Amino acid sequence: MPRPALTWDLFCRIIDNHGDLGVCWRLSRRLAALGQQVRLWVDDAAALSWMAPLGDPAVQVMPWRDPAPDESPGEVVVEAFGCNPPPAFVARMAARSVPPVWINLEYLSAEPYAERCHGLASPQQSGPGAGLMKWFFYPGFTAATGGLLREDSLGGDAARLNAEAWLASTGITPWPGAQRISLFCYEQPALAGWLARWQAGADGPEAGEDRSEPAPPAMRPHLTQLLVTPGPAAQQVSALLGTSIGPGSLWGGGSLQVHGLPWLTQTDFDRLLASCDLNHVRGEDSLVRALWARQPFVWQLYPQADEARLPKLEAFLDLYLRGAAPDLDRALRRRFRHWNGAACAPPEPALATDPWAVHASAWAHCLEGQQDELGDLGRRLCRFVTAKR
Repeated sequence: MPRPALTWDLFCRIIDNHGDLGVCWRLSRRLAALGQQVRLWVDDAAALSWMAPLGDPAVQVMPWRDPAPDESPGEVVVEAFGCNPPPAFVARMAARSVPPVWINLEYLSAEPYAERCHGLASPQQSGPGAGLMKWFFYPGFTAATGGLLREDSLGGDAARLNAEAWLASTGITPWPGAQRISLFCYEQPALAGWLARWQAGADGPEAGEDRSEPAPPAMRPHLTQLLVTPGPAAQQVSALLGTSIGPGSLWGGGSLQVHGLPWLTQTDFDRLLASCDLNHVRGEDSLVRALWARQPFVWQLYPQADEARLPKLEAFLDLYLRGAAPDLDRALRRRFRHWNGAACAPPEPALATDPWAVHASAWAHCLEGQQDELGDLGRRLCRFVTAKR
C-alpha cells in the first residue's frame, strides 16, 4: 500500500441500473479500509439510502459537478467505466505541479483482451487533460489482471453466517425440504418457463437429497422456495403470476413458494447469496459476490442489442468450467446460455446440484488463494498507483 495514505477521487455515473454505484461504493470502502482518503463523486446517490444506509465515515460522497474554487484533485483520480470526470476537474488535474495518477477502471471480463490491455497507458493529446497520462485498469479472474474486490473479513463473515437466523430476520421461514433460490435479474424472457417448471416441481437437486417422502427421487416433485429481489425481478414475477410480489409478500402454488424481498443493503445481499442453494445474479457486482458465496449460480450479462455479451459469456464459461467434469460442463453451459438468450431449448431439468456445489466452492477457493497471494483489486490498485507516481 502507498505510504503515507493518498487522497483519491472516484467518479461514478449511473446509467440505468445500480451496478455501477454498487461497484464504486464497495471500491471506495475497500480503499478506505486500506487507509486511503476517498471522495466518491456520483451523479445520483439515491440508491445509497438502501445500499449503504449507515454510510462510511471514511468515504465522502460528493455530488457530480464542477469543482468548487477551493477544491483540488486528489493524488489519484479513478473514473469508473470510462465515465469522464467533469472537464473543469480534469483541467485542474492538468494544472497540478505533480499530476494525479489517472485510472480508467474498466468493466470486468474474462476475455483475453483484459490481460492484454491491463495496465496500458493512454496519453491524452487534446482537451482539458492534454499532456496527462491515463492508465487502464482491468478487473479480472487471473493473476495478469487487476483481480476482484474482496474484503479481508469476507471469508470469516461467510463462515459465521447462520442462514436460518438471517432469513428469520427478514421475515422468511425456511420451507422444509425445499431448495432455496434467489432471483436478481434484468428483463428475462426465460423466466416464465422456469417459474412453470419450479411450480410443477420439475427442477431440483438429484443428488445429496435429505427428504422423508417414500417415493423414489425420479417420482418426487422438487420443492422450490424462490426469494425475489425488488425491481425487474419482482415486476416480472408479479406479471407472470398475476399477483403483486413486493417486500414481505408470500405466494404459493404447486411446488413453488415465492417470497418478495425488500431492498437489501450490500451486506444483507451478500448474506442472501450465502443463504441460498442457487443464485441468479446479473451484471458485475453481484457476479463477484456470488463467487465469494461459494454457491451454485447462474449469471445474466447486461443485455445488448448486438449480442456482444455472448462472447463475454463464453469466455467466462471457458474459465469457470476449466477442469469440470464433461457432463457438468455441458449442463452448465446450456443453462447459462439459455438464461442469456443464446439457446432456444431450455436445459434438462434436475441438474445434479452436488457436483455443481463442489465445483463452485472449489473455484472460489482457487480465486481466494490467488488473491491471498497477489491481493484483491483494492490492494493491486494501490500497488499499481504507487508504481506510477
